[in-house]
Amino acid sequence: MADEIMDASVTELSSPVAWLGIIAYAFQIYFDFSGYSDMAIGIGRMLGFRILENFNFPYISRSIQEFWRRWHMSLSSWFKDYVYIPLGGNRKSVSRTYFNLLIVFFLTGLWHGATWSFIFWGLFHGFFLVLERLGGKKLLDKLPRPFAWAYTLLVVLIGWVFFRIEDFADAANYVALMFGSNSFTEANVLHFLDREKLIVLGLAALFSTTLPKRAIDLTLSFLNKFGTWHHWPVELVKTVILMALLLLCAMYENADSYSPFIYFRF
Repeated sequence: MADEIMDASVTELSSPVAWLGIIAYAFQIYFDFSGYSDMAIGIGRMLGFRILENFNFPYISRSIQEFWRRWHMSLSSWFKDYVYIPLGGNRKSVSRTYFNLLIVFFLTGLWHGATWSFIFWGLFHGFFLVLERLGGKKLLDKLPRPFAWAYTLLVVLIGWVFFRIEDFADAANYVALMFGSNSFTEANVLHFLDREKLIVLGLAALFSTTLPKRAIDLTLSFLNKFGTWHHWPVELVKTVILMALLLLCAMYENADSYSPFIYFRF
């Protein structure tokens, strides 16, 4: 769905469909790369290597600073250790700290691709990191959590447009369409949605949060009151669900055409 919408011309889309496309892409790239990383972590564990987690529920972040502590943590750590700190980090003047941040995110964008869209994506995030350091973070901390979360998600979604659409002019037109005045066309939206895709979107939204993990932890905590032997029913159910999901994914992959990881290109 993300590819179908975002590969289309903006003249063929309405504002609601544009939002649907970028939300679908946000889930697509997150589960693609998070799953890609988890597979590497799991294979490494089987071979005796312990690889650090690369994602920590980035879409629950309430600031861009927090987002980058949760998203692609290995890349963030590498740029911090080998670019930001050697440049002086935050040990020099305030203006130099902001300059260092912008350099890091300029290079982050360039690392993904030598196009103006990728460079803009990097500097876009760098701009909001500087803005938060200038006092925006204190304001966010005072806001109700839903407002801080909505701000962060909005910035991330706009950024993803430039990450996904490599032609800068096309990406800018897509963002303009998102905030444009195109009338809502029900048939247009429903053309891209069916019951199956709605279920997948709902599951994607659910599993991009900590709610499932917290539910399991609370269940285990409750069962601890009766002894640890009560854990086995929860673990059994969890294992059955995971095996069913594995089988379902294998069936989908087998029925679909070849679809390499998005991040394989990077």
